[in-house]
Amino acid sequence: MLAAHAAATEALPLYGHPNSPRKFTQPQLFACLVLKEFLRLDYRGLACFLADVDNLTGLIGLSTVPHFTTFQKAADRLLRAVRARRVFDAVLRQAVQAKLLHPRPQRAALDATGLESHYTSRYFLFRQKHGKTSRQKQYTSYPMASLLCDCASYLVVALATGRGPRSAVRRVPALLRSARRRVRIRLLLADADYDAEWVHAHARTVYGMRTLIPPKRGRPTSQPATGRWRRRMQTHWDQKTYGQRWHGETVHSLLKRRLGSALRARSYASQNREILLRVITLNLMILAWVELFYRAK
Repeated sequence: MLAAHAAATEALPLYGHPNSPRKFTQPQLFACLVLKEFLRLDYRGLACFLADVDNLTGLIGLSTVPHFTTFQKAADRLLRAVRARRVFDAVLRQAVQAKLLHPRPQRAALDATGLESHYTSRYFLFRQKHGKTSRQKQYTSYPMASLLCDCASYLVVALATGRGPRSAVRRVPALLRSARRRVRIRLLLADADYDAEWVHAHARTVYGMRTLIPPKRGRPTSQPATGRWRRRMQTHWDQKTYGQRWHGETVHSLLKRRLGSALRARSYASQNREILLRVITLNLMILAWVELFYRAK
């Protein structure tokens, strides 16, 4: 909560309107939303939890616990594109100041993952798989998040949300443009889903970063790959360096194991906001843990 409150104080104004009643500030509400994601609570559970634990509200100077509808409306307002991007940038600036994130990371991993639109128990899936009925639970679409992660610190430096199942290669320009405002990546690692000549050319010519993507998209063939950079991937392949791409899979595992793989939101816009809040919470967890570790050391 302290790390979230510090980042939101740097990025957001104290009040959202000149005629605000000023019972609580926007950084305080954002810190409470981060706590909600950390504890996997809903808005009602967050209000009850803060009412029971007084020392947490005292840490951020919150004198009165807001109603649960206040948290819901604050999430709708604070997690919009401009405000959320400012908080995202503030968290990464704190990571750079703490020397956790290098301004020019050596390697960054790009990958996409799917999330569940609602919680389904493992016992139910087990019964569906091993039961006598032939019906199987299938999802026609699901929320999807494309993450660009620093391989050294596991911090997410860029995020793009959408719907799956579909290829995430279309999100590459937006991810690289968003990451360039925060850090300058030297080497981009991605799996075969991002194998396209224009991806190599866009990353190398526009942003000046090297790329390492296996040229294995499409049907297997013995012919040389089309395009200059795809052929270079065949002739100058570095398997040892490409092994660092698995750090991106670790970040996806951290996100789902620590904060859950199922979303509570139902609409498309609210699901995108919840994914964004969950990624910011993961970055704050890494930042707070590293600062606490070095303080103890």
